[in-house]
Amino acid sequence: MSPDYPFDEAATARAVIDDSGLLVEWNAGAERLLGHPADEVVGRPAASLLVGEVDRRTLTPDGDRWDGVVTLRHRDGGTVAVWLLAHRLRPQEDGPEHWLVVTPIEGDDPRPPGDPLEDVGLLASPCAIAIYDDRLRLRRINNVMAEVLSLSEENVRGLRSTELTGRQQSHDIERQLLRVLTTGRGTDVRTYVPVGGDRTHAWLARMAPITDAKGRVRGVSVAAHDFTDQYLAQERLQLVNEASVRIGTTLDVTRTAQELADVCVPALADFVSVDLLDPPEHGGEAPTGRLSAPIGLRRAAHSSVNPGSPEAVVKLGHLDVYPTPSPQADALLAGHTIVAAMSTGDLEEWLAWDPVRSERISEYGIHTTMSVPIQARGTTLGVAVLTRFKNRQPFTPDDALLAEEVTARAAVCIDNARRYSRERETALALQRSLLPRTLPRTAAVEAASRYLPAARSGVGGDWFDVIPLSGMRVAMVVGDVVGHGIQASATMGRLRTAVRTLADIDLAPDELLTHLDDLVVRLSEEAGTEAGPGEVGATCLYAVYDPVSRRCTLARAGHPSPVMVPPGGEPHGIELPAGPPLGLGGLPFESAEIELREGTVLALYTDGLIETRERDVDASHALLCDALSSPSESLNETCDRVLHALLPPGGVADDVALLLARTQGLPTSRVATWHIPADPALVAPIRKQVVEQLEVWDLSMASFTAELVVSELVTNAIRYGTHPIRLRLIHDAATLICEVSDTSHTAPHLRRAKTFDEGGRGLLLVAQLTQRWGSRHTTDGKTIWAEIGLLAEE
Repeated sequence: MSPDYPFDEAATARAVIDDSGLLVEWNAGAERLLGHPADEVVGRPAASLLVGEVDRRTLTPDGDRWDGVVTLRHRDGGTVAVWLLAHRLRPQEDGPEHWLVVTPIEGDDPRPPGDPLEDVGLLASPCAIAIYDDRLRLRRINNVMAEVLSLSEENVRGLRSTELTGRQQSHDIERQLLRVLTTGRGTDVRTYVPVGGDRTHAWLARMAPITDAKGRVRGVSVAAHDFTDQYLAQERLQLVNEASVRIGTTLDVTRTAQELADVCVPALADFVSVDLLDPPEHGGEAPTGRLSAPIGLRRAAHSSVNPGSPEAVVKLGHLDVYPTPSPQADALLAGHTIVAAMSTGDLEEWLAWDPVRSERISEYGIHTTMSVPIQARGTTLGVAVLTRFKNRQPFTPDDALLAEEVTARAAVCIDNARRYSRERETALALQRSLLPRTLPRTAAVEAASRYLPAARSGVGGDWFDVIPLSGMRVAMVVGDVVGHGIQASATMGRLRTAVRTLADIDLAPDELLTHLDDLVVRLSEEAGTEAGPGEVGATCLYAVYDPVSRRCTLARAGHPSPVMVPPGGEPHGIELPAGPPLGLGGLPFESAEIELREGTVLALYTDGLIETRERDVDASHALLCDALSSPSESLNETCDRVLHALLPPGGVADDVALLLARTQGLPTSRVATWHIPADPALVAPIRKQVVEQLEVWDLSMASFTAELVVSELVTNAIRYGTHPIRLRLIHDAATLICEVSDTSHTAPHLRRAKTFDEGGRGLLLVAQLTQRWGSRHTTDGKTIWAEIGLLAEE
């Protein structure tokens, strides 16, 4: 034997038996004990070496260890009564189990006088003590160690550490013993020993060399301290810490519930289900009063040590009703944790009520459940049920405290997620109420739109609108308020209302943005922050299209330029003066005018469509043009194609607004124009020409109203306006529009004429005869217009 390997394989009889009872290993010590060489017995049934009738439990013992005295056959025909110790060897991976059978042969060899191993005085210690000799065979153990091993010193004397337990940890201990024996330096070793396959005992083994009078190492002493309680406390603390990290990573209720279930498996249970009360409708607060049975709970999550959670009776997302008695209902009604076990009969009444669960519990051998109410901020949210079947140990009070601590942390996260969901739904409802439900049908454009809220940060301040204007023109607007949440949505609503109000007085796009900029500056000042102007910010694109002239005037305030797709042409961006974002104050805005052929598609959008993490703006703009390159007849289909091409499937980081408009032109045959000299005597001939034109349009039923309106507007223009004067009639399907333009910038206003007033009655008459009327300023004067409803005339 060398110092590096002091083991004598023949000092212990050792054999290994497979799960079918055949001998698969046979060492020199076994041959020395019974005389059979290995080649004679390996492959034979181990029972053939036994003498007489043997208890079946000796051949197939329960548990992981067996010891006792048996009578074995010797090769010479005699018999040998031997004490045997058998250990179940569990494979590292899936595979058959084996049994290691050992017995010492040289345990009672006499030791010379003065042997230091006999003089060790530690055996009276309250710690578990073991003494190994220079061959690392067990020489002495004290009563405490014998109690730990449940074996007597007389039987185990002479065994190696690996033969005492047969566990993998014993090999690590033996390596440490060998190092102490060869180096003469002591060491501390921590080892964790499974007990019954479900529990773990933690030991601190302090190993020290035993020397003789000359200082030579003659053996090793091992003092083992049981620190299982400290180990379990540390495990519980680690699980609580893990729960604080793993639970609540998102503001999603279902995801948070699943994180709770995953944390508890397998650390606390073999199967965990999380059932939640349905939130109140319409975003109300959850009830805080006492619950009453039966209780309806919806399965939010479950997790199991078995793939696919076959133990689950309720599917994810399904609602189940729990009466009393049941662990779920009882725990929620009592407001505290309830442990129910098959051994105590607590589950029998529930199993009688639910035969499906009874069958599932019997199939998987479920023996204990622990129901923990999920409560946060005085509100009951649901219940978590922890179940054990592979772990044969019942739940302890420490397990209940740990489950309550983990569940309490999860409850706060679930409540936060539910509150966030409720607030987000409220913000979405607010924003949907502020956005147009449907786009108006106009003779100028055919329009379609899409709005997508941000996936994580919630709703924002993106908006769009289509606003009918006088003269069959239409305004298109897309804007984006800085920030997210209800505040951004509220600001968006105020800006959208302001745009519609400013559009109604027919301001030019650049003038409208100037007024809108002043409003944003005032909103920022009203916010009362120390950040100064710019705390409330927004961008906006405003365009006005005239189907008669087929010209479009656009202006933008820090907003992306639109994309234009002419009929039969390639999509390209429209070059517009950039303009500062709204809220800076005092900076000018410029507009640009372009001609649009009938059938041209305009794409107006917010920056959330093209500014993504996956690509830069130029690449997104190229994708947008590609998606618009072949617009279908349906603009709704084109909207969907654009969103599918540019947005990631998992949701967008910023909210997105998209507005597509296909321009339509008004035929020249439906527009009549007259240039009128400044002579009141010509009003009558003008009225006659108007009546003739209405006959051509087959609108004779509107002649009377049209004559009165034209007469009043033309007379006012001749009397108060500036030459040249122009009269224009526009025939729409349901409207006849009368417009009178002159180069004066003074606009009339409606007033109530008094009894003896000689003037002021004309516009009042116009207002009563028409659907609506108004005035708009142009670059070279003003236009007074009035709309006559043709359907009303019929």
